[in-house]
This record gives sequence, C-alpha cells and structure tokens, in this order.
Amino acid sequence: MHELAMSHTWVGYASLVIFVIGYYFIAAEEKFHMNKAKPALFIGTFIFMLIGIYFTINGLDPDPLHDEMEKLILEIAEIFFFLFVAMTYIETLIERKVFDVLKYKLVSKGYSYRKLFWITGVLAFFISPVADNLTTALILSTVLFTIDKTNNQFLVPGAINIVVAANAGGAWSPFGDITTLMAWTAGKGEFVDFLFLFPASIAGWLITAWLLARVVPDGQPHFDASLPKAELKPGAKVVIWLGIFTIFTAVMGHQFFHFPAMWGMMFGLSLLKLYSYQLKRKNKNGGFDVFVNMKHVENDTLLFFFGILSAVGALHFLGYLEYIVKLYDIIGPSIGNVGVGVISAIVDNVPVMSAILKADPQMGLDQWLLVTLTAGIGGSLISFGSAAGVGVMGRLRGIYTFGAHMRYAWTIAIGYIVSIAIWYLQFEILGIY
Repeated sequence: MHELAMSHTWVGYASLVIFVIGYYFIAAEEKFHMNKAKPALFIGTFIFMLIGIYFTINGLDPDPLHDEMEKLILEIAEIFFFLFVAMTYIETLIERKVFDVLKYKLVSKGYSYRKLFWITGVLAFFISPVADNLTTALILSTVLFTIDKTNNQFLVPGAINIVVAANAGGAWSPFGDITTLMAWTAGKGEFVDFLFLFPASIAGWLITAWLLARVVPDGQPHFDASLPKAELKPGAKVVIWLGIFTIFTAVMGHQFFHFPAMWGMMFGLSLLKLYSYQLKRKNKNGGFDVFVNMKHVENDTLLFFFGILSAVGALHFLGYLEYIVKLYDIIGPSIGNVGVGVISAIVDNVPVMSAILKADPQMGLDQWLLVTLTAGIGGSLISFGSAAGVGVMGRLRGIYTFGAHMRYAWTIAIGYIVSIAIWYLQFEILGIY
C-alpha cells in the first residue's frame, strides 16, 4: 500500500483534523492556560494509535508502521537526550552562580536595556554556529532573565532577538542547526559551501534586530550598589570548560566518527557527574549534586518535542509531507524553497527538511543552500517553529509566549525577506559561491 494513498482514508483525514485541533491548543497556550506539552503529547501518541487500529482493521502488514516508529524513536531520542544534557549543564551553571556573576558584570557597568539587547543578540549570532542554536538560545535567554525578571518590555523583544539571532547564526554552519547538519551529512554541499550563507544570515538578523530595538525601553536595569558582589561557587569555571568540551565532543564525534550528536553530550554528562563526585570529596560543603540540578530541567519542553515530532512523523507516514515536495514540480525550486521556510515555521523544520532530502528534487548547489537558509531561519517566524524558540518558551514561561512572539512577527518576516534578497543577489546575480 502506497503511503500517499493513506492520506485519503478515514485515518488520514482524522489524523489531520486531530493535528490541527492539537496545534490550535498549542498556539492558544495563553488563552487556555494549558501547557503546550499536553496537547502535543496527546496528538503525537494518539495519531499513531489510530494508524495502528487502521492497520489491524484492514489486516495490513504492521512491519512498515513498526519500522517507521522505530526510526522516529531514534530521531526523537537524539534530540531528547541532546536537550536533556544541555539543560542539565545550564541548571548546573545557574546553581554555581555563573549567570548571577555575568548579570552583575553586565548590570554593574551601567549598560542600558538597548545595549544589553544588542550584546545578547551579537553573542547569540556568533556562538550558535559553534555551539548550536538551541544551546545558545537557552544560555542567553537565561542571562536575559537574570538581568531583569520583571520588565517584559525588555524581555520579550530581547528573547525574540536571541531566537532569531541563534537561528540565523546556525544557518551558515553545519553544526549550528539540525537542518543544516542534515543537508551537510546528505552530501548537498561541502563544509565550506555553507559558510557562503553568512551574508544572507547576518543581514536578515540585523534588520529584524534593528526593528526590534526600537521597542526596547529606555533606561537601564536597577543596580543596587550596596548588594554584595556576586561570586562563583567552587568548581564553576571547571563546569564552564566541561560544557564547552561536551559540545566540542558532540560536534567532533559526529564529524569524524559519525556518532549521533547526543552521544558526545551524554559523554559530557558522565564527565559532569564524575567531576561533581570529585568536588564533593575535596569540598564537602561546596559541592553540587547533578541529580538535584536535573530536577529543574524543563521536562515539559522535552515532552513537547517528543509530542510534536511524533505527530509530524505520523503525518509523514500517512503521506502528507509528500505534498510539500510536489510544490517543486508546480512552482519551481526558488519559490518552493522560500515556501519551505514558511511551512517549517508552522510544522517543524526537521521533518520538512527530511521530506525534501528523501524526495531529492533535482536542484543545484545554490538551491540546496537556499532551502538550508530558509528551513533554518524560517522557523523564527513562529515561536515554536524552531528548537531555539521552544527552548526559550520553556525558559521564559509566561513571558515569551506564542502571542508575545506573534506581535512582533512582522519584524522577523521583513528580515526573512531581506535574507532571501541577499541570497538572490549573491548566488543568482553575482554568482559568488
């Protein structure tokens, strides 16, 4: 039975309706005060159960369904464990007062809200190509929150800026975004080829940041000079270096040994645990417990990823994502690739990129780099359209929300258009790549 045929059965229609209803509840998180992980987890698991019922009723061979679910579990596990370790490191850095010290240094210098907005944005753009967009967004949104926990006029544009900068920074590096990594490992371009996306990435982010900066409030965060200076707890600097080494191991392990990135991250977690054991032995009162820090990890963010990737995986199995690829036959690669960016914001850029790579439309290097650019930065258009956005929604719960993001979505759309215009000028007119 061909997958495409399943989209025209009762289970195909029912699954699409369930997905749309579930998506509505995810988007309307503020209205219903329902955590986005709840509807995501329900639709992700329930749709596959419906497909299982359909297979049983029709006496179909369950092996294709079983194989698809096994592949999906592997894909989700890689992201799940990668996130889990990144979040554990961040919680440990918070506990060791790293972000309090960083906040003290930034605020005590008397920087204005606007200057802090630009500092965090620039850091996000240039750290994400090395660290990856999600880890970068999580770290810098934590810095943002420690600077001022109550000023939403500063926190909302600041959070959007970090998400857009992290996604744009990740688009021009094979390590910076999952979709870029997928295109690179699929052999759609050499390592150096992706670096040519730098002008389009930075121009789009700068335009969005400039527009967002106009709504950042005047003044500066309150600084009480009488408060004691923030000090790092024992072992904080070692934890920072262990975190950097963990990301390095994840990247190099994937590059040279073709390990999943989460393998290097889990190795890094083992190092953190061993170090905490050694620190406790040397410093009985100054140590830390990794399991205690794990309690503060946003499990709802992890479960949201599980749910949404499962739901999109189910739609892929039913054949719906194949229709995205059919766009290329009708409207051509350039418009199709621009559309992919918008679709990846609504659905999720990982399965959309996966569907395109599986269909393998005949395109040149310029078009493969365009789809890498649009899938990478297009996710910024909606708050949960990218891993970075989902991570920051978890970190700034109740502040950086779907509604708050959409109020400024027009600034991101303008940046997205500018990025595509720069790509067109560089690749299609000047031929620089």
